[in-house]
Amino acid sequence: MTDSIMSKAATMEIPINSNGDTGTLPEDDGLEQAAQIQWRLDEKDLQQVMVSGPNLNETSIVSGGYGGATEGIIPTSSIKGPAIRVNPKNLGISRIPAPGQGPSMHHSGSGSSAGADDAARGVAVEKFDIMKKWGLNTYKCTKQMISERFGRGSRTVDLELEAQIDVLRDTKRKYENVLRLARALTNHFYSMVQTQHALGDTFADLSQKSPELRDEFGYNAETQKLLCRNGETLLGAINFFVSSINTLVNKTMEDTLMTIKMYENARLEFDAYRADLEELNMGPRDAATLARIDTAQQQYQIHKEKYERLRSDVTIKLKFLEENKVKVMHKQLLLFHNAISAYFAGNQQQLEQTLKQFNIKLKPPGEDKPSWLEEQ
Repeated sequence: MTDSIMSKAATMEIPINSNGDTGTLPEDDGLEQAAQIQWRLDEKDLQQVMVSGPNLNETSIVSGGYGGATEGIIPTSSIKGPAIRVNPKNLGISRIPAPGQGPSMHHSGSGSSAGADDAARGVAVEKFDIMKKWGLNTYKCTKQMISERFGRGSRTVDLELEAQIDVLRDTKRKYENVLRLARALTNHFYSMVQTQHALGDTFADLSQKSPELRDEFGYNAETQKLLCRNGETLLGAINFFVSSINTLVNKTMEDTLMTIKMYENARLEFDAYRADLEELNMGPRDAATLARIDTAQQQYQIHKEKYERLRSDVTIKLKFLEENKVKVMHKQLLLFHNAISAYFAGNQQQLEQTLKQFNIKLKPPGEDKPSWLEEQ
């Protein structure tokens, strides 16, 4: 009976007129009664119908039309897409998402968000560990430095290397004084050359305007111009001397002193961790202390290797610095002596030969060039 009612309900048609209202058919009363009977089925009867119906692997499809009702069985395995869930209490229909759709996208978004949170947390933890290590290392080094200054702590000393470092610092101070005096000489001599140039121009002008003293003014003008030309040649030699000393003092020696500073910091860290290890070895030997001793031993070994490596670097740099210093100063002192001697002896050829010997090239007189102050 239920099947006949459902077939009859499925084949009913509702005509629509031109105004959008439903029309009336002769069998409206019978269909109304059939629909009311169908929707009044209780839950128990519906469950019985579903149990006694087709297999779960098959779906009954009822189609209706003008020619009557036909019924066919289509396997559900051949139907792809979201399935249909029937709620027997209220006959509601809900869609079941197919694989790869629906909640899986939500899980993917939440997974990416969780990954970003984990990455940010990892960076924060890493920064915290770095700050923690830096703070602990600074505390140990400060404690060791204060202990050394007050005579309570011991320090590692390489007497031979310390003596070489003291000699280097003293040499650097003396060379800085030589550099300062050489620059002062250049300043004064440059002013003198400019004065001689102006004086030569004045003498030349007066020789043209004073016929009775033309020869005397002319001789002096030529002498001042010659001195000015030789002075510019000497200035080239002195500038080369100053540039070489500046490179030796402020680059080569400074680089070695930077390595020495790194070596001294490594020595302080090494002594700090050595003192920490000695203090732990003198304490009780429980489980917690043994773990701390093992960690302190590892840190001590790391800083010991760093200290020995930098000490070797300082020794090598001091050796090469000494050789380079002797070579550079031998050349520069010879240049300075020959140029000064040739200038004050009035030997222009020897002065020019000295510049050629040391590969010093001067710019042509007519070429615009910045002053030596701008070159500094």
